Amino acid sequence: MAAAAPFVLKWGVIATGYISSCFTKDLLADPKERGTTDVAHKIIAVGSRSVESAQKFIEEHAGKNSEIKAYGTYTEVYADPDVTAVYIGTPHTLHYENAKAALLAGKHVLCEKATTSNAAELRDLLALAKEEKLFFMEAMWTRFQPIAKEVKRVAEEGSLGLPVVLHADLSADFDIENKPKTHRMLDPKLGGGALLDLGPYPMIWAVLALYEHPANKKALPTTVTGSIVKTPLTGVDMNTSWTINFTETLKAQAILSASMTIPANKTGVIIRYRNGNILIQSPIYRPLSFTVQYFDKPGSGNVVREETKTFSHTGGGWYYEADEVARCIRDGKPESETWGHDKSCLLMDVFDQVRKQGGYEFPPGVEKVLPKH
Repeated sequence: MAAAAPFVLKWGVIATGYISSCFTKDLLADPKERGTTDVAHKIIAVGSRSVESAQKFIEEHAGKNSEIKAYGTYTEVYADPDVTAVYIGTPHTLHYENAKAALLAGKHVLCEKATTSNAAELRDLLALAKEEKLFFMEAMWTRFQPIAKEVKRVAEEGSLGLPVVLHADLSADFDIENKPKTHRMLDPKLGGGALLDLGPYPMIWAVLALYEHPANKKALPTTVTGSIVKTPLTGVDMNTSWTINFTETLKAQAILSASMTIPANKTGVIIRYRNGNILIQSPIYRPLSFTVQYFDKPGSGNVVREETKTFSHTGGGWYYEADEVARCIRDGKPESETWGHDKSCLLMDVFDQVRKQGGYEFPPGVEKVLPKH
């Protein structure tokens, strides 16, 4: 008996920047190379600010495929009847209006992180997606990589005990003194700064190891404490740290940080337990190895055994999240079980609190939906 043909998800790509190019190239990779046979992907259209820009993108990143339509507006992508799902790769502060337009046009949405400017915008989008019976997911690609699945298994199988403290950092030197102030990392109108651009990655490991832990019973953080150092260039956050306590059921803490003026540590994530540690190597958005350390007895700190697990995959690894979207749409699911709406809301709620505590406000008009006070 012949195997069933894979479900093919037909995509429209919004914006033609770096992240969209990464996602597009991965969509075109042969699914069988990653062991995927049940779903596949096809790019129908690319939307940019001009037809020429969209066409150039297709030529450079989509194999010069003449069947892919080049549109000079995003609206044309949303209106294309052949497009089933839309990938949104615009800057953070445009996500809300882009995603809303896509949902109103009847398209399923995969939206880059941070999903919106604030949590109120995100909840408005989620309500619309539910009303329109459409799938919506934040593009948290790291959570769908095989390494994340294995870290979760080790973290929850019991031999390390319960998590106590997690340290996670994502930093990179963006050479901001030599960047134009309109650069996405510097422009507050684009949600610039370390928190929204880099912050989702420390958060994903805190969510996986603490929020998702069965002993946490899906309890939300009890407290969030944030601290921001702004750049005098534009006033966006340059170095930011925040601490999240999970104390309702767990007694655990995540100490997270992001900086755009220093390079990353070699070890980007350390999850500490009484019986050992999990050390995840940088880059934490696409790590290829992690080490588990086991102590001789609880609380000793004396490592008697280490196990290092390594991973490899072709391409960048964005196709794992695309496969998840395809499966959910195929099965009629409104959200992913692996990275559900609750987790995206958790991130945006934390970021709102950290920005407020650090005194980082967006310019007037950036936030299209304001939080209710």
